[in-house]
Amino acid sequence: APSPCPPPPRARGRLPRKNPGRLFPGKHRKHPGGRGNAGGMHHHRINFDKYHPGYFGKVGMRHYHLKKNQKFCPTVNLDKLWTLVSEQTRLNYAKNEAGLAPVIDVVRSGYYKVLGKGKLPKQPVIVKAKFFSRRAEEKIKEVGGACVLVA
Repeated sequence: APSPCPPPPRARGRLPRKNPGRLFPGKHRKHPGGRGNAGGMHHHRINFDKYHPGYFGKVGMRHYHLKKNQKFCPTVNLDKLWTLVSEQTRLNYAKNEAGLAPVIDVVRSGYYKVLGKGKLPKQPVIVKAKFFSRRAEEKIKEVGGACVLVA
């Protein structure tokens, strides 16, 4: 139904006529430029060169058996070692007369290497890790603990 008042003359050119599809000139046709990134090296080259430089082509050599994360080695210091188990665990083992020691697996907590910063309480502990620094190993053995290397 036509609106009760006609549009002002300046708006007349912007009025949609019969099925404008994707807003004017012409009709909406399916995919005139191709779908997606089609024509990136042909009819859409200007856009790709301007907004995505280096999108096409190769660089460097391929490395077939690349081992990723070889340098990945998160570390934990001795002063934070006991935070990896609950305080209750530490107290239970401290009271224990049988000489049992708690096992702290730092790999399970997301660390690989134990470093020697800080002091340990005078309580034996078994620490499992992939790597130990020399100082860390000395300090753990000093309190009667043991260092276990894990693969």
